[in-house]
Amino acid sequence: MTVDKVYIPHLLQRPEKTLAVDLDSHLADLDTLTPVRGELTVTHQGTYLEVKARAETIVTLTCDRCLQAYNHRVAIVPKELIWLEHEPDPNTLPLEREVSVDDLFETLPPNGHFSPETWIYEQICLALPQPQICDEDCPGIELRHPETVASDPIDHRWAALTQLQQQFQPPEG
Repeated sequence: MTVDKVYIPHLLQRPEKTLAVDLDSHLADLDTLTPVRGELTVTHQGTYLEVKARAETIVTLTCDRCLQAYNHRVAIVPKELIWLEHEPDPNTLPLEREVSVDDLFETLPPNGHFSPETWIYEQICLALPQPQICDEDCPGIELRHPETVASDPIDHRWAALTQLQQQFQPPEG
């Protein structure tokens, strides 16, 4: 990605009021195995920006059941309308106000900036699976039989703690 932030009024001077960005890089805040590849277009429609993308990458996730790392391919085709409105004066807003479902949309100031990298990062994060399960048949953390629990920790990652406990136990005798 070669575009850091886009000054929104500059979109009006572009052909068809559109900026097209080729995606082929790693995002700063997203740890991926492969670069995020695809394309993103931002079109100024007068009172709103129309943002569309097609992107894919591979991320390493941790399974919520077995706690093992696994790779997951993320492919997205998001489209969003971002309304251009001047920000209200925070001194005139009530401390509390009721928000209707119609008010739940993204806005930017007409003379502000749009960040393609931040937007694509948010879209990829929204596409990550919840819960994160490595396989439909994932059995979870393997538990050992009760007779071996006393000598071995349930999870091999606790072995270092068991060794440390044994160093501080008084000698038997």
